[in-house]
Amino acid sequence: MAYNRREILIGSVAASALLSSPLQAQNTKSEVYDAKALSQWPRTGDANWTLAGDVIQATSGSGYLVSAKAYGDFKLRAEFWVDTPANSGIFIRCQDANKPATTTGYEVNIYDTRKDPSYGTGAIVEVGKVDPMPKAGGKWNVMEITAQGPLFNVLFNGEKTVVNARDEKFARGHIALQYGAGEVRFRRIEITEL
Repeated sequence: MAYNRREILIGSVAASALLSSPLQAQNTKSEVYDAKALSQWPRTGDANWTLAGDVIQATSGSGYLVSAKAYGDFKLRAEFWVDTPANSGIFIRCQDANKPATTTGYEVNIYDTRKDPSYGTGAIVEVGKVDPMPKAGGKWNVMEITAQGPLFNVLFNGEKTVVNARDEKFARGHIALQYGAGEVRFRRIEITEL
């Protein structure tokens, strides 16, 4: 079967458009922070953050590692390890990089022994409850947080813990990794802006 130049040109243009569209739609850049890079994030408080091999960890004090950059819509993936009594969390859209708090941002909790488990590990404090609360203590875990406009979703080790929670207070802000009690280790954080 013979094709003329016009048919070949039209076919080439169509194929090119089909191949380039998905690549452009998926043209998102992820920022990956390993423990060494996280150790360079600005610190607040007196937590004793130290670099130990491939982790950044804290065992005493109280404080945060805070991103220098503010984020709006994003997907965050964090690898972390905590002991059972640990109190930690990933704060997002923090309005004040020097004082992360649930009144000026959102806390995705890592807190297995919280008195009110509905806002324990896997929940977004005062925004998205979790039931049942998963346990993070004594093992490596993966938390995935998606913040898109006023909607929030959280996956904890592949399980949905918060689905389409809605809150419009904070549209953009810093990310902060919390140390409050116990032993807390972060190995890797990946942030993809949406």
